[in-house]
Amino acid sequence: MAKALYVLAGYDDNTEKYLSGIQNKLYESGFVGTQTKNIPMHTTLGSFPCEKEEELVEYLKKLSAEEKAFDVTFNHVGMFGGGAVLFVAPDANHQLLNLKEKFGDSYNWAAHTTMIIDKPDVVYQALPVVMGEFSAFAGKVEKLHLYEFFPTRHIISVDLSK
Repeated sequence: MAKALYVLAGYDDNTEKYLSGIQNKLYESGFVGTQTKNIPMHTTLGSFPCEKEEELVEYLKKLSAEEKAFDVTFNHVGMFGGGAVLFVAPDANHQLLNLKEKFGDSYNWAAHTTMIIDKPDVVYQALPVVMGEFSAFAGKVEKLHLYEFFPTRHIISVDLSK
């Protein structure tokens, strides 16, 4: 897999704690998965070539002053990737779609926060654990993160204005 930069929409502390708690319950239940670990809970807004790092850092700093934090409602759990990805998803509200559009077209994009990536039969076994922990809740998008993968390298995180 070629290295690339990824812009991630991050959440408020309570949302981070709640979503991390669900994922940690998976880990405690013996699920491991191949999802990237030790990064904040997020929804990915876009991917870019590594040469755009300086430009993206400046753009995130600019956006942090212009864009306000906003509410999102997490109301469902889903799967895609032929059953290989299990996620918790926020509604794609106006603010989230507008933010996504700043990093590329939202056509065929699904806002989601990955809980586990694994073989479909493993993901199906993980579903009851997630469903046992999940109920709809209100959260907030408060941050933007820039990461390089792989290996994982955190570049910058900025807070959206309040």
